[in-house]
Amino acid sequence: MSPLDTPAVTVDLDIMEANIGRVQAHLDRHGIANRPHVKTHKIPALGRLQMAAGAVGITCQKLGEVEVMADAGVADDILLTYNVLGEAKTERLAALIRRLKRMAVVLDNEVVARGLSEAGRRHGVDIRFLIECDTGGSRNGVQDPQAALDLAREAMRMPNMQLEGLMTYPTAKPEQRLWLERALQLLNGAGIAVPVVSGGGSPTLKGCGDFPMLTEYRAGTYIYNDVMQVTAGAATWDDCAMTVRATVVSRPTEDRAVFDAGSKVMTYEQYYAKGYGRVVEYPDAQVTGFSEEHGILDLSACAKRPRIGEAISVIPNHCCVVTNMMDEVYGARKGVIESVYPVAARGKVR
Repeated sequence: MSPLDTPAVTVDLDIMEANIGRVQAHLDRHGIANRPHVKTHKIPALGRLQMAAGAVGITCQKLGEVEVMADAGVADDILLTYNVLGEAKTERLAALIRRLKRMAVVLDNEVVARGLSEAGRRHGVDIRFLIECDTGGSRNGVQDPQAALDLAREAMRMPNMQLEGLMTYPTAKPEQRLWLERALQLLNGAGIAVPVVSGGGSPTLKGCGDFPMLTEYRAGTYIYNDVMQVTAGAATWDDCAMTVRATVVSRPTEDRAVFDAGSKVMTYEQYYAKGYGRVVEYPDAQVTGFSEEHGILDLSACAKRPRIGEAISVIPNHCCVVTNMMDEVYGARKGVIESVYPVAARGKVR
């Protein structure tokens, strides 16, 4: 790797491009449209790579991300997978609907639906929406198939509201498939067309074929991969494109090292992973924790140990969080820095 002042986030471009191509081909084989989630990278140039590979559009989590991607011309078909609530946000949404060929949102309650309808009426635009379904993620979403039908009916009666389908996360288990099948039975039985069924989740990409009702898939982490993905069996270490380049700044004891990337660069998120990252050069080392600017390594299992001043590469547990910590990401090919990508949608949490 060319010299970089640390800490720095680097992406191996060969690995990243292979990840993009592999997932696009996988979804193509199953006849499922690819709608990648750009919250992982927040970089317009990488969104354009995903579109060039065959994606039908992109997914964003917050309006600020949509605005950045629309300004950069990444895609003219964007799905926003978060409840839009309050006049300040619905005004921004209406402006985006006017700009884009297709802009759709999700909702899971009548309050959000009514606010969207009122904004659509004020601006003379139709709001395309999907009903968010809680099939096991235990976050947002209507709680059962009957509730999906009831909310669809209620929202469709409101002015300027256009139902496009259902959305859920994750899509992994048989009971989740049965949930969606029952919801589709109810909606179709009521004469309601459901052109879009949107599933998602990078850890469950391999099993997308087990959900034949899916018309599109939203995955984000796959572009980089991380410890979480490897732990889930969805990727190998060789598929991990993102690393945090750091420097060992102290060896206070024989078994402990400290590097210059703490919680302001890395993440405490573990999900089902152990520890807080994987050191590529010293895989037997354990990242045991962080303070704000310090990463702590347990070297007790290492036959060979890093020196003070040595650069190391750490694969983070969850790459999406790391992205939002940095102003730029360095793209490298065969160890040489080739591109510097501004993280244009960093901090766009509204």
